[in-house]
Amino acid sequence: MSTVAEQLRQGREARNLTVEQVAEITKMRTDHVRAIEEGNYKAFSAPVYIRGFVRTYSRLLKLDEAALMAGLENEMGGTPEFGESAARQNQTKGILDLATLQLSKLDWRRSLAGVTAAVVIAAIVLGILAWRKSNSQDINSLRPGVYKPAREITETLPLGR
Repeated sequence: MSTVAEQLRQGREARNLTVEQVAEITKMRTDHVRAIEEGNYKAFSAPVYIRGFVRTYSRLLKLDEAALMAGLENEMGGTPEFGESAARQNQTKGILDLATLQLSKLDWRRSLAGVTAAVVIAAIVLGILAWRKSNSQDINSLRPGVYKPAREITETLPLGR
């Protein structure tokens, strides 16, 4: 059985496509296409890129995607960079990584609506409390006042007919 790289290269050649054409269609860089066809997985910074590019490439060539992905996992499992030990190292992350993972799982449309509703309710409650406090002055705290009319009233108004 041939490797994933060989199967992809053979599929490309069977369809008479060049590396540049594949790169243009899939929006991958030509050096990445060449690296995949050579089986040079060290050219990629993370296994997720390798999996995504192989999946995209296999769809373009109309190859058996599931079989290629299974073969890729077997090939990557045998390398020290992408094997089980690398997976274990990635699992021992800190609290910040856990928090960002959970934040990435949020549905931001629903979360934003909930946060907006909470802010509006909090603003209303704080407004009511502030209004109550401003209107509830103790009568003992008021200064004594003396009524002083603005001007002397000398005439009276008629009471009616």
